[in-house]
Amino acid sequence: MQEMIENRDAAERVLLVAVAPAENDEIKESLSELKELVRTAGGTVEGSVLQIRESVHPATYLGKGKIEEISERIRDSGITGIVCDDELSPAQYNNLTDMLDTKVLDRTMLILDIFASRANTSEGKIQVELAQLRYRAARLTGLGKSLSRLGGGIGTRGPGEKKLEMDRRLIGKRISVLKEELAEVRCHRSLIREKRGEAPHRTAAIVGYTNAGKSTLLNRLTGASVLTEDALFATLDPTTRALELPDGNEILLTDTVGFIRKLPHELIEAFRSTLEEVLYSDLIVHVVDASNPDMDRQMAVVYETLYSLGAGGKPVYTLFNKIDRIENGHSPLMDPKADRVFHISALSGEGFPELISGFRDFILEGQILIERLIPYQAAGVISLIRSQGIIREEEYRNDGIFIKALVPRSLYGKMESTLSGT
Repeated sequence: MQEMIENRDAAERVLLVAVAPAENDEIKESLSELKELVRTAGGTVEGSVLQIRESVHPATYLGKGKIEEISERIRDSGITGIVCDDELSPAQYNNLTDMLDTKVLDRTMLILDIFASRANTSEGKIQVELAQLRYRAARLTGLGKSLSRLGGGIGTRGPGEKKLEMDRRLIGKRISVLKEELAEVRCHRSLIREKRGEAPHRTAAIVGYTNAGKSTLLNRLTGASVLTEDALFATLDPTTRALELPDGNEILLTDTVGFIRKLPHELIEAFRSTLEEVLYSDLIVHVVDASNPDMDRQMAVVYETLYSLGAGGKPVYTLFNKIDRIENGHSPLMDPKADRVFHISALSGEGFPELISGFRDFILEGQILIERLIPYQAAGVISLIRSQGIIREEEYRNDGIFIKALVPRSLYGKMESTLSGT
């Protein structure tokens, strides 16, 4: 297997290309997001082209006339490539590359490239490479000419980039190896989850549209040092930290990868082990950028992704973040799908007392306050309570140990069964 190579040449100058039935707010927002993706990937946007038609051309994505217009623009301006706002089929990709004689990328390739640059852990690198290879395997036929132009800039870097002459057999073999490595990682992650399950702490997964402020929230609440940057997918690898509440309880918060519209299927599959943190959490903390005019559509994307992961039935706290950027206040902001709604600023800490109180309420919902006299011959129960609950009062008496404590409901049944046998 050839060594992986990574390219960091001059920034690409690209043209954004999209097809839509009409020029509406949705396509404008999508192109704006695509521009931000290009910026995050290290490229420069030289303009955009929108073709109004009912559906994309099945063979070339764009119509013949629009392709000729773009080709002329490329020749005259020195643009080095185009980025399409949709995922291209192998035929569309190959035909566009031949007709325009330039580098062609689509939204999926761009997101994969960003993920490649953001992956820091061994697990993240394996997941990105697997996603890249699966995507490219379907587009290998006919890439000989276009691959010679993929050096430098966006769409070519990261742990998944191999020598360009890699054939389908080698890609298939590499995918098999990566699947085995990822299976080991999933096994390890499963063991970690089992250990968490034995602990008394409840868990919450922080989810949200990319760049909504999830990492800033985690840093502010727990003192973590997760990278925060005004860019899409600033952080990729999940981070878990404990938040200690004023009453002594703790809740484990996990920052997950940000969601985005048209999230590539390859990434959802490759990052399933990471995204499954949502499935195993007790609570979903949905962070929303309240200052974004496309907020409602972004919320819909998050919920669609949660449902696709099978996490649709979990309790949700929705946090409308960045309220300090809203001029007209934040009272109208509501989420009918959430169990509770909070208005916060992760940057300044505004609204945090209410949020922390909300975490406390959530933890207490799963606990029972007990007042029991425990015989000395059953004193081992005290250790169990101390490890999984919170002891409020403990008094040694002649006939036993008086305990006033908060214990998880799951522990309460076991404790009563043990005491009834004494």
